[in-house]
Amino acid sequence: MKSFQSFRLDTVNQSLLRGNERLPLTPKAFDVLQYLVERAGRLVTPDELLGALWPGTYVNPEVLRKYILEIRKALADKPDKPKFIETITKRGYRFVAEVTDDDAVASPVSPGPGKPQNASAAKSAGPESVNSFIHMKSLKWMIPVSLSLIAVLAVLGYFWFGRSKPVARSLDDTSLAVLPFADLSPQRDQEYFSDGLTEEVISDLAKTSGLKVVARSSAFQFKGKNVDLRTIGKKLGVANVLEGSIRKEGDRVRITAALTKLDDGFQLWSETYDRDITHILATQDEIARDVTAALRVKLLAPNEATNLEAHATNPQAYQAYLQGQYFSARGQDKEDLTKTLHFADQAIRLDPNYAPAWAQRAQALETMASVALIDNEVGFRQARESAQKAIALDPRLAAGYLALGMVQINNDFDWEGAGTSLKKAAALEPGSAEVLRYQAYLARTLGRVQESIDFYNRAIALDPLRANFHLALGYELYLASRFDEARESLRRAQELNPQLSSLHLTLGKIFLAQDQPLQAVAEMQKESGDWEKSSGEALAYYAVGRRQDSDAALRKLIAAHHDDGAYQIAEVCAYRGETDKAFEWLDRAYRQHDPGTQDLKTGLLMKSLRQDPRYTALLNKMRLQP
Repeated sequence: MKSFQSFRLDTVNQSLLRGNERLPLTPKAFDVLQYLVERAGRLVTPDELLGALWPGTYVNPEVLRKYILEIRKALADKPDKPKFIETITKRGYRFVAEVTDDDAVASPVSPGPGKPQNASAAKSAGPESVNSFIHMKSLKWMIPVSLSLIAVLAVLGYFWFGRSKPVARSLDDTSLAVLPFADLSPQRDQEYFSDGLTEEVISDLAKTSGLKVVARSSAFQFKGKNVDLRTIGKKLGVANVLEGSIRKEGDRVRITAALTKLDDGFQLWSETYDRDITHILATQDEIARDVTAALRVKLLAPNEATNLEAHATNPQAYQAYLQGQYFSARGQDKEDLTKTLHFADQAIRLDPNYAPAWAQRAQALETMASVALIDNEVGFRQARESAQKAIALDPRLAAGYLALGMVQINNDFDWEGAGTSLKKAAALEPGSAEVLRYQAYLARTLGRVQESIDFYNRAIALDPLRANFHLALGYELYLASRFDEARESLRRAQELNPQLSSLHLTLGKIFLAQDQPLQAVAEMQKESGDWEKSSGEALAYYAVGRRQDSDAALRKLIAAHHDDGAYQIAEVCAYRGETDKAFEWLDRAYRQHDPGTQDLKTGLLMKSLRQDPRYTALLNKMRLQP
């Protein structure tokens, strides 16, 4: 217990007290306050705070300001005349109030005969601490040591092992982040090329068994930022970083790359490649091979093999493919998907035997068909044909199997075939977070929620800064009724992307599941997504008895999303007890191959329908076990 002025910081129960009043403070804000209080009088930089409280992950420094504001509000502190937290411009924060440690001056309470003063604390310390504690008591020469001292040691063990957070997590020596290659071309107009090359190198390296490669979306968080490599390594949880640049002029390209071991700053490998653009694919694979070879010599088993193969294709086709990848990574709206498809088709016209372009085309078509941007039947058929073409041209290309797997899930209801496709993709790219995401999606569809949670945890280890992954994990935990864990995952997603669609919808659903409808309404009203907001408000307004508002939100949802939101409409009807309407919309969702139907076995809002024979009949039509 630490005290300052009229406040007390209860570090055991994580509470801020004023007298007997417990002041509202979120858990992470409490952690920030505790860290500052324990270092009272010392300047604490933002980097130190972020490294200590968010070890191994990237967090926008703006988050700190939010928590500092929350703490100041609780303490009634003023930034211009601080009594507690002083802001040192561009340097950090200092806790300026005098702090007393109540635990240090309190008289110890003698424990009862044969019992440690805080047995639960000793237990919390972990097996190593507990064994040491027991061993100390068994040694005859330790008998004169007072039991109160043992109790203090047990409490210290609790705080050290059970509560303290490491500054940085243990890094795997075979872990690697590929940072976005810098575009040094004279006109700085080759961003799509440098980004695409980076992504292809990541994909090639992910095929190496025994090598952990951070996914694109997390590595690209540092694009264009002048951040120390060791800081990047700590935030991404990797031991090695590959960085480089490209300079493209006409048909010539110069690529530089360097691999650095972060613990000592030693450069394991570096190289410069001057190539004609016609040889760029071979150069890309050459970089991946050289990096893997450098890591193998230092870190991997000498006989660890990769399945990288040199490619040969029309260089213009490759550039069109990279442009497609640029738009595919940028977003999933109609414009980006249309451009992705356009460049995939362009690459195929230039080189009909280029398998990655066929896989790119398949993925774009499958997504567009799933969200009703193109005719459902035609879109899925063309997506399947393109995926099969990619696989025929290159059976070692994971992207082809991923695209085929999604068609098998969302259109064919071929669960066994989808499982086979995704297993092949996983074997080809054992370090791919994207493969794990698809596997999680299939597991949830089949009702195996815990398996889906496990897949997402593995995906997050490879792609720790991808907000969508934390959101998806939070949703899976919600389906498992593990609501506190779900909230924590959603909090992490919100820190990474406060505007993430479906975030507040999912939080609202958690409140509905816990019979807290007023809180659900507040969350649904903050939702940024279009169909998500209408769906959430229709649910939450009904829960608080605002039937007219619920009706209005449902009408809005139906008017705008009858073609791509039939399952969500059915969810609202089911929650409102309108069983016949719910099944009408479920039947429509089935016919439209609405991807929401993959929640049929696990969705908590569908509980009221599960005793109805029509529910079992629908599962049978989807080839799902009741």
